Amino acid sequence: MTNHLERTHSIVLSGPVDRVFPLFTPTGETLWVDGWDPEFLHPQDGETRQGMVFRTAHGDETTLWACTDWDPLAHRIRYVRVTPDSRFGFVEVACRPTADGGTEASIAYTFTALSTAGISYLSELTEDAFAHMIEAWKLRIDAWLQVRNLTLDSG
Repeated sequence: MTNHLERTHSIVLSGPVDRVFPLFTPTGETLWVDGWDPEFLHPQDGETRQGMVFRTAHGDETTLWACTDWDPLAHRIRYVRVTPDSRFGFVEVACRPTADGGTEASIAYTFTALSTAGISYLSELTEDAFAHMIEAWKLRIDAWLQVRNLTLDSG
């Protein structure tokens, strides 16, 4: 059992970086993550920027988030997040264009357990479980991009 872990996994997505990177903002994630409904505390309009603070709920857990690093020109964002009485963490997403016009997204999570519930959560987030979670993101993002492309092509 561990009280701290770091996980990283990269995926290649089917859209250009300028279309894909915004999907990793709190507002952008509402487009492809079922049940993702951030409550924006600052700024209340949900504009992604360094210092933004928001809250999410999943099951019986509430998580507080803050954007600590926002560099849209470099296609990089970093969040700090805390799920009280469970875990504290960082989430970083860095995107770069691929030679074929797609986007490689590298997603890194760092967690420290705050309790036995947090230790349990971390013990379940194996390398394979993390890779599976991020690969599921790829499927959902690529599906959203495909529908979006069909809409743009027919419009």
